[in-house]
Amino acid sequence: MNKVPNRQAICETLMSYAKEDKHIIALCSDSRGSASMTPFFNEFPEQSVEVGIAEQNLVSISAGMAHCGEKPYCFSPACFLSTRSYEQAKVDVAYSNTNVKLIGISGGISYGELGMSHHSAQDIAAMSAIPNMRVYLPSDRFQTVKLIESLLKDEKPAYVRVGRNPVEDIYSEDNCPFEMDRVTVIGELDGKNDVAIVACGEMVRPAVEAAAILKEKGIKAVVLDMYCVKPLDKGAVIKAAQSAELVITVEEHAPYGGLGSAVAVEVAANCPKKVITMALPDDHVITGKSGAVFDYYGLNAEGIAKKAVENLG
Repeated sequence: MNKVPNRQAICETLMSYAKEDKHIIALCSDSRGSASMTPFFNEFPEQSVEVGIAEQNLVSISAGMAHCGEKPYCFSPACFLSTRSYEQAKVDVAYSNTNVKLIGISGGISYGELGMSHHSAQDIAAMSAIPNMRVYLPSDRFQTVKLIESLLKDEKPAYVRVGRNPVEDIYSEDNCPFEMDRVTVIGELDGKNDVAIVACGEMVRPAVEAAAILKEKGIKAVVLDMYCVKPLDKGAVIKAAQSAELVITVEEHAPYGGLGSAVAVEVAANCPKKVITMALPDDHVITGKSGAVFDYYGLNAEGIAKKAVENLG
């Protein structure tokens, strides 16, 4: 069982590059522990900035440092980063097309027991609506490393959402296919499928497990790991819809403005097929550990497989 959360993978990746690149700066809002960034702060104190509980200042300072040639990675709980500092993300970062990477930690319902004030079920919609802002939700630690390595090579804004807890590996260190802003296909996309499951972030693992359940029932499913919610890999979505009778989207997000909405728009415009969106409800989510909450709303392998069976034929 994997014990390395994606946030830790980010820290380890940044540390490996910060030894040579002194322009890599980590900024936190009293969140270095939650972000797993304490090792970075300890080893690179001259490349670390603690702002305190001031998320708006966190983003503005990051933008200012980027204008001075630094490469800021800005860490804060996703529930605060995507709301309290939304104007700063829109104006200071995206409007100026500034090289700031916003890392929303403990995204979705990771803070489970703390309730709706600490849930971030709107961040995909909010950040996707900002011009120049890219939105990424890596699915496991290995894909997270590939994503951060790619982001270190460009100078454009991005919002990355990761969860709090470790997720089971989908890939491996030796087998993690990755192309920037291109979906990773798990299964066959060229042949005929019964269902195409498009998922992002922590929902990719249950989507893969659901495909295995469906296979046992004689139902062929392909899974699209859409870590790049914006820019969406539109070509892959259309191709998947063309190959399948049914499209299902799965996300740890509200039902509006997220992955499901983006996929439905492309399918409707280019290859009309039935699209079922699986997401958190348009309501205050129940309080509990994230796994229990997912189970309650059917955002697990069994729930996804059941939804596919109900809507096929």
